[in-house]
Formats: sequence, C-alpha cells, structure tokens
Amino acid sequence: MGNIISGKEVSTALRAKIREKSLALREDYGIQPGLAVILVGKDPASQIYVRNKQRACEELGFHAFEYKLNENYTQAQLLDLIGVLNKDNKVHGILVQLPLPDHIDSQVIINSIDPSKDVDAFHPVNVGKIMIGNYDFLPCTPAGVMELIDSTGTDLTGKNCVVVGRSNIVGKPMAMLLLHRNATVTICHSKTRNLAEICANADVLVSAVGRAHFIQANMVKEGAVVIDVGMNHDENGKLCGDVEFDEVASKTSYITPVPGGVGPMTITMLMQNTLHAAERKAASRK
Repeated sequence: MGNIISGKEVSTALRAKIREKSLALREDYGIQPGLAVILVGKDPASQIYVRNKQRACEELGFHAFEYKLNENYTQAQLLDLIGVLNKDNKVHGILVQLPLPDHIDSQVIINSIDPSKDVDAFHPVNVGKIMIGNYDFLPCTPAGVMELIDSTGTDLTGKNCVVVGRSNIVGKPMAMLLLHRNATVTICHSKTRNLAEICANADVLVSAVGRAHFIQANMVKEGAVVIDVGMNHDENGKLCGDVEFDEVASKTSYITPVPGGVGPMTITMLMQNTLHAAERKAASRK
C-alpha cells in the first residue's frame, strides 16, 4: 500500500509557521492580518466553510470580519460592501463565499475585489499573473496540492503529470503550477479520448473531476503519486473522493485520503494568502 499523505499533518505544520509570522507582524508593525468573509444566503455547506474559516482566523491570530447577508441582498448592495472593504486598511483579504444566489453575477463580484485583497486568486489580474508565473497569490486548493506533493519529496522536473478536470478553480491553475515546476502536464476532461490510458501514464495524477470512485486501479501507474481533490458522497451518503481508494492505494507510492487529504489544506492556504497580503502592506510602509 502507498504511503498516505496526511493533509492534517502538513496543514498543522504550515499553520504553526503562519501563526508565528502573524504574531511577528503584529509585534513589529502593529498589523493584525484581517480577513473579511462574505456569505450571501443560507447554503449549508457554505455555512460550514465560513465557520471553519472563522476558527482558523482565531487560531492564527487573525482578525475575522464576517458578513452574513440574507439571500435577498442585491448585487448593488454587495458591490457597495466590497467597495467599503477595498478601502479598509484593517482588511487584507476579501473572500466572497461561492456559490452566490442566482440574481448575483459571481464574475462581476469577483472583478470588483481589489486584486491585492483577492486571497482566493480568482480576479482576472491574479489569474493572469499565475499564467506568467509572477504571482502574488495562488488559488487555495491547487496551492495546497503543491504543498502535499512537496511533502513527499517528489521532484516534479520532467515528470508526467495528469490533471483530470479543467475548472477555473482547480484544474486550470493546477496545471499551471505543475508547469512552473518543469513537469510535463496533460489536462483531461469529459471529452478526452483514451482517458484511462493517459492517466495510467502519469507519474503524478491529480483528480478534480467531482465524481465518486471515478479513478479506478486500471487508470493508475505502479508507483504513481495520486492526489484526490474530489469531495463527493457515495450511494450510502458517505464522504468520498474521485479515487477508488482501496483498489488504487496498493499501486501508488503516495496517495491522499478523503477526508483528511486535500481538504485541510485549502483553508490553510487561504490563511497563507491573507498573511502574505498583510506582509505586503507592512513592506509598503517601509
């Protein structure tokens, strides 16, 4: 069986460093990293995410600004709120929890966030910077995946890396980050031909397709590193990933479980981005 990559362990070690830097920033510059989280409506999953972000802020010595708005909140009102937060010096990161209600255009909202406070790295300016490899922030899930791969000691130079999924949130930026590390990258999706064959060639396989048990043992190369970004529920309602874990694990050198793999990393990387935004603010004072 492959070595299990514990997202909890990697995340805990990273959070200890973030907390240390956060306290130093407060001591040296009087700056407390501040994260504003906006939730519109009552989506249950979003409420859990927001609560977890609040807890992470408390744990790391950040200031959490929380805005829980009812589902009738208009797009214009939301744009006004973001305009105020863009100007607020105590707020270093702004995160609008997606999905938004249907009457609000997510892209308009994302575009209104000051790119220097866009700690999700969804703004077109930040997306463009990731493309050219000169970025301020990385999208949280792909950045977390890179930390997990690094924790295995895998050198990505020249490796065949396959990313299954082409979303703007995970698949596309994931491919860019691997490219920046000199990997040879293939992006697969629902229209890809010979998908199993392509996956079975991968030294590193990242699945972000959002389908339970999609990656089967015949799609995995012996000794591969497998990262499962999927968060699905099986027929019994149990949380599971994209990877058929029990069958695949025995073929891998390293594999992430679900839960306890990529999940714990995402909020930690959000905190790292917020810290970085606060550090940049401190540097601009020098």
